[in-house]
This record gives sequence, structure tokens and C-alpha cells, in this order.
Amino acid sequence: QGQVLESGGGLVQAGGSLRLSCAASPQITTRYDMGWFRQAPGKEREFVGVIRWTPVGGTHVADSFKGRFSISRDKRGNTMHLQMNNLKPEDTAVYYCAVARNALQRAGNDPSDFTSWGQGTQVTVSS
Repeated sequence: QGQVLESGGGLVQAGGSLRLSCAASPQITTRYDMGWFRQAPGKEREFVGVIRWTPVGGTHVADSFKGRFSISRDKRGNTMHLQMNNLKPEDTAVYYCAVARNALQRAGNDPSDFTSWGQGTQVTVSS
């Protein structure tokens, strides 16, 4: 922990939207993929999506979230965002961003492909 800083969680009603942010240094964002995961109580950590290091760019969102979640980066390139729309109660979880384990390599979707996890931010969706 310490290389990334998440923010933006909170309580939202079903059907609402939230945007999570994850800030990191240029030394990280220009060399490492950064991923989003979530973990609900009693469940394993689940891959949400990944954004490639700059200038490669590009994003990949897990199929189960496509159409509702998207990942982007701010113009400076040092903060990535997870935009979550049409939220459902089952989206309630702690959301984490993390830095890929290997520089200048495409990370997979397993938590073991990532290191330097953020502290997590709670997202609660009420019905």
C-alpha cells in the first residue's frame, strides 16, 4: 500500500451512479497496468477491469460489467477512474485499485498479477 490512493466510494440507491478515482505517480502510470477489483463480504476478490500504462493506453472491463462500468484516465494521466452506472445492490463491495506486478507487461485478471493495493473504498448500493 501507499503507491495508489482511492477515493469516491459511498452510499447510493439502486440505479444510481458513482465514480471512483485512483491516483498514482507518473512513475507508475507510465510503466504499469492499473487494475480495479472488488470484494464483497464472504466472497473472493473479483476483477473489474484494467487500464494499460501510458502511452499504450486502452482499457479492458470484465464482461460481467460491460455496459455499466467503464474505466478512463484524466488528461494528466495520473488518475484513473471507474465510472459505475445503473448500480445494483449486488455491486455492494469494497473496491480496490492496484498496480500490476510487472512493468511494461500486460497484466491478467487475477489478483496475483497485481501488487501495491490501495486501502479500498466502500461502495454500498441500497435497494
